Amino acid sequence: MKALLALGFLLLSATVHAKVYTRCALAKLLKQNGMDGYKGVSLADWVCLAQHESNFNTKATNYNSGGQSTDYGIFQINSRYWCNDGKTPKAVNACGISCSVLLQDDITEAIKCAKRVVSDPQGFRARVAWRTHCQNQDLSKYVKDCGV
Repeated sequence: MKALLALGFLLLSATVHAKVYTRCALAKLLKQNGMDGYKGVSLADWVCLAQHESNFNTKATNYNSGGQSTDYGIFQINSRYWCNDGKTPKAVNACGISCSVLLQDDITEAIKCAKRVVSDPQGFRARVAWRTHCQNQDLSKYVKDCGV
């Protein structure tokens, strides 16, 4: 019985823990997935954005009370336009995915959706965290010593 309880606890704790990438691990993964220079956005811009949006945390969420939407995952992708969380009124779901997919440790789908976001006319530059912390800044520190 104790073994079953311990196994249940381990399974439960595994489902609530997030993967938090290191700066360089994320930079390497994004580069492998063709993000460096995608639609004119540098790898350092992506890493800067992820740090200031989610602190590299795959399970990060932020409820936007004014817009009645939620931002999900490492890139903080919004439920109003890009994914379906089943609770955001008049959601567009331009990425055609459930928002829960954006909270997975494997960020492959988050990367695909982020590529759609940046392809939008407002795209990357509409991101407040990027404008506030990354735009017109020396971003070399975000990829420094990462081998990318």
